[in-house]
Amino acid sequence: MLTYLFGLWFSRSFVLIFIVVTLEVSADFYFVKNIGGRRLVGLRWWNEPSSSATTGWVFEAGNGEPNPTDARFFWLGLYLAPLLWALLAVIAVVRFELVWLSLVAVAAVLALTNAVAFSRADRFASASTIAGSAMRTGVGGWAARMAGRLMWGR
Repeated sequence: MLTYLFGLWFSRSFVLIFIVVTLEVSADFYFVKNIGGRRLVGLRWWNEPSSSATTGWVFEAGNGEPNPTDARFFWLGLYLAPLLWALLAVIAVVRFELVWLSLVAVAAVLALTNAVAFSRADRFASASTIAGSAMRTGVGGWAARMAGRLMWGR
């Protein structure tokens, strides 16, 4: 984002700035999706094609509790990035710099995709945790108690 904001100070070439910002936004997308999300909040997501020519999102939640400070900064950055790109899109439209709008649109789509996917992955992880604890304490716990009573007569 800093290259987008201050790139014209160093180069007057729109093409150069477009390429550099696109590479930086793509690297950010990859890092957040594959490395940062897994290490900071224990979540991963990917898009998987099916045999019926459709695609579906797959979510994965890691074991353990993430560091609250790391998680807070991860979620703040994840939701703040699309908002900032949307603000820059509005500024580009107001200033009639529509050529820059294409670059902002690419960046906003990548940031928004990560935000939506990690939000869904977080809901998936929460649902998995609730279902797992229900199985341990609810029906699963009941079945274990019944088996213990049958085997040991308690």
